[in-house]
Amino acid sequence: MKLKVIVVLAFSILFFIILLQNIQVVSIRLLFWEISMSRIILFPLVLLLGFVIGFFIGRKSSGG
Repeated sequence: MKLKVIVVLAFSILFFIILLQNIQVVSIRLLFWEISMSRIILFPLVLLLGFVIGFFIGRKSSGG
């Protein structure tokens, strides 16, 4: 196996272990809204949001 595949697999397993340990419901307050959701849903949403923001910032800075 290639090193990149092993590293991605290891991080994926670690991520899922962390998710399974965090199933509590948390409340998030954003200005005037309060959202309650499980951490198992919150973590992937925050991760996805970070990837999207990083993608667009990296794309904008490399193109200019």
